[in-house]
Amino acid sequence: MQLLNADKAKPEEPLGKPRNRTKQTNSLNFDVRPLLYQLTGIDLTQIHGIGPSVGLALIAECGTDLSRWPTEKHFTSWLTLSPGCKISGGKVLSSHTRKSNSRIAARLRLVATAVGRTDTALGAFYRRLAARIGKAKALTATARKIAILFYRAMRFGMRYEDPGADQYEQRYRERVVKQLQRRAAHFGFALQALQAVEAGVS
Repeated sequence: MQLLNADKAKPEEPLGKPRNRTKQTNSLNFDVRPLLYQLTGIDLTQIHGIGPSVGLALIAECGTDLSRWPTEKHFTSWLTLSPGCKISGGKVLSSHTRKSNSRIAARLRLVATAVGRTDTALGAFYRRLAARIGKAKALTATARKIAILFYRAMRFGMRYEDPGADQYEQRYRERVVKQLQRRAAHFGFALQALQAVEAGVS
């Protein structure tokens, strides 16, 4: 890490406090956060699930220049975390993700398992999908979401800020209500809140 940072200037903005202060049993025996921050110019550990060792593994496998993948869809497809698309005669035969021995994909799925138990937006995302489509698919979808956050941080310098589980659920509810209102209007109906209907009846 010191050799990689030999020609890298230290970032002007100081490194923030670590998100997770508990030391894991498989953690590295040196403080990798400052070195990783100097190498990438962004604190990857602010993304939920990406600790110092996971961040280092991602950089080791993908490098620091992610421009070789034009979009995040190309990146997640390379990681085999995107749904497949086997089509014949206009009919979708399978949408399962491709089988792969990708170490990063396996690591991100393990990370998604831990994130699914947290009171975060990513945790709420995992739990909502797990209840609807099952835990296995929810793990892959959450791993893909973490990979996208990593891609955006490395490619565009995006800083991750967790809105929290409650705000995520509120935004999800608002999206669903808007979709229902559009569908109702398309069929000539008006969608009203239950409280407003009860108040009109009384």
